[in-house]
Amino acid sequence: MTSEICLTPGIKESIIAQVKKKLPLPAELLELVETSLEDGKADSIVVIDLAGKTSLTDYMVIASGTSQRHVGGMASHLCETIKASGIKGVAVEGEPQCDWVLVDAGDVIIHLFRPEVREFYNLEKMWGVALPDVAADTKAATVTA
Repeated sequence: MTSEICLTPGIKESIIAQVKKKLPLPAELLELVETSLEDGKADSIVVIDLAGKTSLTDYMVIASGTSQRHVGGMASHLCETIKASGIKGVAVEGEPQCDWVLVDAGDVIIHLFRPEVREFYNLEKMWGVALPDVAADTKAATVTA
């Protein structure tokens, strides 16, 4: 005996289209995030490779903005970019204040800070990574935790 789920034609076609759409792999999503942050003029981008170290995520990205408005603008642009890639359910925390905005895209979690807030919380230290020198080169650095 087989059981079938009865779906209306419109819903069935929508589900099939979603399944057929290729979602980005974690490394592709990371590249998308880095590009978005670089386009948004993020400072001191640090990528921490957590694959195999935690089931929480594959990559953690930490970056700074120059002001609350800059952090909020980067977060908005980043969310739009991630959603356009096909990722559903992107969660965002901290947007009203924009001192620290967390964007959870599943395989990549992004922390956007104002510089003084980033220095205070120092998430890099938690993962055994040195806090980048703000005066140094602002290109992205990938490290393994």
